[in-house]
Amino acid sequence: MNELRQQCRPDRYAFFFDIDGTLAKLQATPEAVIIPESVIQQLSVLCQQVKGALAFVSGRPITQIDQLTAPLQVPAAGVHGAEIRSLAGDIIRVEVDSQQLEAIEQQLVQKVTAIPGVRIEKKALAFALHYRQAPAAEQPLQTLANTVIKDYPDFTLQAGKCVWEIKPRGCDKGHAIAHLMQTAPFSGRIPVFIGDDITDESGFQFVNQQQGISIKVGEGESVATQRLDDVEQVYQWLDDLTHSTLNLSAMRSL
Repeated sequence: MNELRQQCRPDRYAFFFDIDGTLAKLQATPEAVIIPESVIQQLSVLCQQVKGALAFVSGRPITQIDQLTAPLQVPAAGVHGAEIRSLAGDIIRVEVDSQQLEAIEQQLVQKVTAIPGVRIEKKALAFALHYRQAPAAEQPLQTLANTVIKDYPDFTLQAGKCVWEIKPRGCDKGHAIAHLMQTAPFSGRIPVFIGDDITDESGFQFVNQQQGISIKVGEGESVATQRLDDVEQVYQWLDDLTHSTLNLSAMRSL
């Protein structure tokens, strides 16, 4: 972390932020999640400081990302990189078979709704099976989801915090960040990625390969090289950045 502290120039870096569990505290349902207005203001200031080299990288669709971060609208990777929006506003999406999506949805509705406390969230190109209200359903739900997708090799199962996600194969946050790093204004900068979940590990891996800065929020094993304890510490870290102090003493190495 000494390098970032010595350079004291955030515009040398490209910033990538996960949302749930990183910029927003986890809630009982996805709809209850909010990002405080003060944090969105800080993100807007940082975005100006780095001349637009700031993006959100989330499991949520881009439409939900925009709703949570309004009025700020920046480059974004939604559904773990299945859809990516550039600074110019161009969106690329992974092509999936609509009939397969419909078939998967029908099977999920038929089988998952029988499990009390489990909720199905459709994400246009993916499905999230939430079991926060039914922790005991974790393993049965994993088995069920694997059974559903065994006939659909274009899809894979992704673990998350109290969620199993069925998503297009080959889409992950590492590939999403790599794609954005090839575009303006990210190209040529040092990537910084901050996230909290298993789904963020591919992003950490890519950033580490680029000699960037990977930051894990919360406890748990990770390939990230730095750690912040919780969302509140993320807010303080962001405040330090936007005031150009780069006082990162709250972070600890992994």
